[in-house]
Amino acid sequence: MRFLKSTEGLGRISAQIAKQIIFQKVREAERDTIYNEYIGRVNEILNATVKRIEGPDVILDIGKAEARMGKKEQSRLESFAIGERVRVVLVRVDKNSKGPAVVVSRAAPELVQNLFQTEVPEIYDGTVVIRAIAREAGERTKIAVMSKDKDVDAVGACVGMKGMRVQSIIRELRGEKIDIIEYHEDAVTFAEKALQPAKVSRVTVVDTSDKHLEVVVDDSQLSLAIGKKGQNVRLAAKLLGWKIDIKSEEEKRQEVEQQMSSLVGVSATPLDKVPDLGEGLIEKLHEAGITTVEALADMTPEQLEELPGVGPKTVEKISIAVNNYFASLEAGSAPTEESTPEADAEIAATEASTEEAANEVASGVEASAEETAAAPEKEQIAAAAEDTSAETEAVTGESAGAEATDEKTGKES
Repeated sequence: MRFLKSTEGLGRISAQIAKQIIFQKVREAERDTIYNEYIGRVNEILNATVKRIEGPDVILDIGKAEARMGKKEQSRLESFAIGERVRVVLVRVDKNSKGPAVVVSRAAPELVQNLFQTEVPEIYDGTVVIRAIAREAGERTKIAVMSKDKDVDAVGACVGMKGMRVQSIIRELRGEKIDIIEYHEDAVTFAEKALQPAKVSRVTVVDTSDKHLEVVVDDSQLSLAIGKKGQNVRLAAKLLGWKIDIKSEEEKRQEVEQQMSSLVGVSATPLDKVPDLGEGLIEKLHEAGITTVEALADMTPEQLEELPGVGPKTVEKISIAVNNYFASLEAGSAPTEESTPEADAEIAATEASTEEAANEVASGVEASAEETAAAPEKEQIAAAAEDTSAETEAVTGESAGAEATDEKTGKES
């Protein structure tokens, strides 16, 4: 049914406004159609053709609509030409955007996941499951897989015969490196696998609640475990979802020695006490984790040359400065400890006890001298006593003889 309305009074401006409204409604209808078409296909692989390049962004034709791929959504290794066919992953659909409403990416981890699902039948049918993916587009990708069937090797299925399956994915990603790792529920075992190709000596769980791990590797494996600009350990941490601290055997040994020395109570002398080192050299040593003279003295010349900014001449300077410092300590030129009231009291008590002991020894010597001097007098007194007793005995004998004579005389008379 049609209703005719009079158009009298409508001029050019009214016609222009009507035209704009119609175009606006048509564009909104197109956006709604695009939104309804692609909103259910998020994280899906799409075949696209490069239509044009607008600055850093690439505009692609995905069939019923145009898609935009920004600079952050592109791989560092890739460059595109107009008319080139590429596979992209649908990231999101913007309904109210002014340009193309569909946003696609070649840097998302979902691209690698979908490529593996396409190339590996075991992943497509669910026998092998992708548990985690960590990716730095254009550099390296780590993917953790697990098999639901004990007779199926998850890593071998993803690699394929002579590496054919994974090589096709690498070609699609323009030479990006891919590490395929077997998933483990145990975080320690999973961390050892995730840090491949480096060989891990041991893994320790520092804090379970904060998901913190400490990994110790051999000194020769430290750079391999960390990777270029920390890439290997960074991807491993993303894959596990744990914080990872990597230390070499030497660093761990020094850490244990420092802990033991702190427990024992060994004094630590700061590097500022060595005047021959200089402020610049002390700052370099602090940056390398060397803060005490004792730690510096324990290091060999080879270990010192491994420090950043330290050469053979600097090593010789450090050796001379440390030797001079210890020589000054031995010579007594180093400042002594200040006296305390407690120490003064102890010294006074010691001096008093020493004086008492000396007095006792002196009195003992005097007593022995007096005894030695009195000994002759005692001997003379004893001799006189013996003479007196002899005289008494003689007198007694004479008196007894006289009495006997008198008795004999009386009898005779």
